[in-house]
Amino acid sequence: MMRTQPLKVALLGCGVVGSEVARIMTTHATDLAARIGAPVELAGVAVRRAGRERPGIDPELFTTDAESLVKRDDIDVVVEVIGGIEPARTLILTAMEHGASVVSANKALLAEDGATLHAAAAKYGVDLYYEASVAGAIPLLRPLRESLAGDKVNRVLGIVNGTTNFILDRMDSTGAGFAEALDEATQLGYAEADPTADIEGFDAAAKAAILAGLAFHTRVTAADVYREGITEVTAADVASAKSMDSVVKLLAICERSADGTSVSARVHPAMIPRSHPLASVREAYNAVFVESEAAGSLMFYGPGAGGAPTASAVLGDLVAVCRNKLSETTGPGESAYANLVVRPVGQAVTRYHLNLDVADKPGVLAQVAAVFAKHDVSIDTVRQQGRDGDATLVIVTHSATDAALSATVTELRGLDIVRDIAGIMRVEGE
Repeated sequence: MMRTQPLKVALLGCGVVGSEVARIMTTHATDLAARIGAPVELAGVAVRRAGRERPGIDPELFTTDAESLVKRDDIDVVVEVIGGIEPARTLILTAMEHGASVVSANKALLAEDGATLHAAAAKYGVDLYYEASVAGAIPLLRPLRESLAGDKVNRVLGIVNGTTNFILDRMDSTGAGFAEALDEATQLGYAEADPTADIEGFDAAAKAAILAGLAFHTRVTAADVYREGITEVTAADVASAKSMDSVVKLLAICERSADGTSVSARVHPAMIPRSHPLASVREAYNAVFVESEAAGSLMFYGPGAGGAPTASAVLGDLVAVCRNKLSETTGPGESAYANLVVRPVGQAVTRYHLNLDVADKPGVLAQVAAVFAKHDVSIDTVRQQGRDGDATLVIVTHSATDAALSATVTELRGLDIVRDIAGIMRVEGE
């Protein structure tokens, strides 16, 4: 039997995502009520400027006083889509203190201070759901938090930023340089006016922290995630990958160590073979592999950003939270019982691709190989091309730690025979 009294929702933010949330709540009101067991009513929308016209939303709902909105005793759920650390954190904590459950898409806040938010949710007996914070419309966090709760996840690997994937895809398919591909992404609306968070890897690192925390039942913050962006990826790097039948992708990689005592999380460009499923992820799409002991390898794929896709994830959380409100219960809270050590990237083991410009004379390869051997970095393949007294060595290593590779590169730079190290990139997905 459906309850007639509506559950009241406060919306913080009415930009690209927030306006879609409001629209879907209005146009799908009947279906949402049937799925929840009670009507949901948009009771207020906090915005920076109340005077802007926002078609399809009752102007009477808008307020610039977000604090008063979240303090209202009649608000059941607060949906936060304003982003950033403050005032979002304070508003969420205030909402919880006043008995409201929270649905958030705020990856930056969750990655920086998720522990505080989870603690507040537990203290006040409310929900904190945040499916939309990672990979847009793709159902990913709930499978990690709930569907795989009885399994042991060992690795999460994927493309979690659509802007960088679009840029690298264009560089691969057209031969464009980074700046040219970024310009196209901006013109098409895939890149923000200030794309720093995307192209420098901050966005993906925040998402990696959230994924690692859920996968390994360990608190992982953005500060724990090693981060490299794609600004240093050149057309030559992409061409070199193509010559090896590979592509360059910005990957988020979260791994449990072989002995199970530690985890690592990193974001960086990497070459992957075209035969790997992630190589076929084009344009601004996202895809994530989850490797677990019992379930094996699972792949999640779909649009990772945009107003409607992200709103879809927000509304899914809203339905779940509202159902919990009706049954006077809460969903899963933070699971950080494992408390594994988060190891630094210097101890992470991976393969590398290097382009070395060297003098084209006898013994050069032997000298270079000796430096690799000195630092226990074994060479998998090497290709040499000579030209006018100089040569290029294209080297792919077996697995090695970042620390060992860094020491190798430092010594190589000191050799007279090495003119330049034109490119260094990790290799994933054998």
